[in-house]
Amino acid sequence: MKNLTVRKLTFIAVIGALYTALTVALAPISYGPVQFRISEVLCILPFFYPSTMWGLFVGCALSNLFGGYGPLDIVFGSLATLAAGFCTSKIRFRPLALLPVVLFNAVVVGAVIAWSSTPGAFWAGFTVNAFQIGLAEFGVMYIIGLPLLYILPRYKFFNKLRDALA
Repeated sequence: MKNLTVRKLTFIAVIGALYTALTVALAPISYGPVQFRISEVLCILPFFYPSTMWGLFVGCALSNLFGGYGPLDIVFGSLATLAAGFCTSKIRFRPLALLPVVLFNAVVVGAVIAWSSTPGAFWAGFTVNAFQIGLAEFGVMYIIGLPLLYILPRYKFFNKLRDALA
C-alpha cells in the first residue's frame, strides 16, 4: 500500500472493527452453515477505497475466531474476503464488482464448513454449503450492497471521505 497515512490506516482499522462488531453483534445469523452476515455489505468498500480490503481481512479473521469452524475458517475464510476485496477493487462495472464476494465465499467458506462438518462426505456437504453460503452472500451483496454502490457516491460526506483518503 503506497501512501499509507495515519488517516488511511485509521480508516482501515475502523472498517475492520465495524466488520467484527456487526458480525459478533448479529451472531445468530452470522455463523453456521446458513450465514447471513450483514457485515459483508462492507465488502463494497474496496470498489471505492481499495485499501479497505485489509480492514475487511482483519475484521473477518477476528470475527471467525468466534465462529466455531476453527483455524481453517480463520485463515481461509479471511483470505477469501481479502481475495474478494482485491477483485472488487479492480472491477469497474458495479454489478459485477460484487460477484467476487459471492463466489469466493461460496467456494471457500462452503469448503471450510463441509470439511469441518462432514469430513466423510465432503463433496455432498460442499455442494449444499456452497449453495447456502452463495445464496446468502448474493442476498447481502445484491439486495443491500448494490443499491449502496449507487447511493453512497451521491452523498457529500462520502465524496469528501474519498478525497481525504486519496
